[in-house]
Amino acid sequence: MGKSDNVRKFINVRKLTVTAILSAIAAVLQLLNFPVPFMPSFIQFDFSEFPALLASFAFGPVSGVTVCFIKNVIDLLTGGFSSTLGIGPLSNFLLGAAFTFTAGLIYKLNRTKKGAVTAALIGALVMAAVSFPSNLWLVYPIYEVAFFTTDQIIAAYNVVIEPITNFRLTSLWQCLLFFNLPFTLLKALISVILTMFTYKPLSVFLKGKG
Repeated sequence: MGKSDNVRKFINVRKLTVTAILSAIAAVLQLLNFPVPFMPSFIQFDFSEFPALLASFAFGPVSGVTVCFIKNVIDLLTGGFSSTLGIGPLSNFLLGAAFTFTAGLIYKLNRTKKGAVTAALIGALVMAAVSFPSNLWLVYPIYEVAFFTTDQIIAAYNVVIEPITNFRLTSLWQCLLFFNLPFTLLKALISVILTMFTYKPLSVFLKGKG
């Protein structure tokens, strides 16, 4: 086995190892979710896309999606299925994968600081955009069958918005457009900001070089 083969094998082992570590960190962060003001109580916030975005930048979009997949499998095995019938982890994976794959793919084509910012922001926009159809046509219809009626879901949003604006939502798509989409965008942007501040300092750990 030549020197180049040894180097390639070492890089692959490091990639797998660091991706696994980032997956474990993401799983812990996903478990540490919490409710946020001005959102229905069944919508939770977490920072678990942050490690996935780091993986996507360091090793490519497939690694980012892998982190999203593993953390949601862990979530399923630790209560995510029994509490939401797997709907929560499914939604989290779809949005996280859209975010990290897009960002990682664009950054792979332009590995500069400006390229990283552009890639992360476009990924955040894609994540927010995907949240609307995925929630409208997949996630919430399952919730409606398993847990709540459409009227109950809309009422949960109105409990939040009516005291503030005196405006009453009348359809599910309004709830998703005015609440979920901007919430998802904000969630992604926080991961973008964290990544922009930490990716370079963490590059020695992530890739084994400065």
